[in-house]
Amino acid sequence: MSETRLWKSTGFVSDDAWRVIADDESVESSETNARLILPLDRYLDLPQEHRRPERAGVLLAPADDVARLEPHLANIALIAVTFPAFSDGRAYSQASLLRARYSFEGEIRATGDVLIDQVPLMLRCGIDSFAVSNPTALKRLGEDRLPGIDSYYQPATKPARQTGGYSWRHAS
Repeated sequence: MSETRLWKSTGFVSDDAWRVIADDESVESSETNARLILPLDRYLDLPQEHRRPERAGVLLAPADDVARLEPHLANIALIAVTFPAFSDGRAYSQASLLRARYSFEGEIRATGDVLIDQVPLMLRCGIDSFAVSNPTALKRLGEDRLPGIDSYYQPATKPARQTGGYSWRHAS
């Protein structure tokens, strides 16, 4: 597997300070200025003084309930959603819920199996940064070659570009 690089719509980011904390790593043993991404239960178990937006982000597993974060969203700068396999789309729903239902304005990061074909759909769901390790995705993102369709039927948190109407659709 290749290296993991962080990509945003402005290009690759080289100075990302966030890091996912290992399951067996102590939060207290980490450097004091570290920006740690913690699994949901570990984040909720932190003392309040450690739950500062500049210090702690949240890693959502696919089965995690986004509603558990609702009282804390104003104090979270980053939430990472996990795509364990290309066929597991629960993180799309988590990102959509965070943006549409809970009005989360911080960064939502896709982690795991991030493929180039899925990036435009992830963007439409409100995901705005991507931890990418897939070689094809890294190459295409480096070339600024995102696949996509300009027109969509379903609503999204990020609207599609205006490309004109459908000749067969009538306004009511």
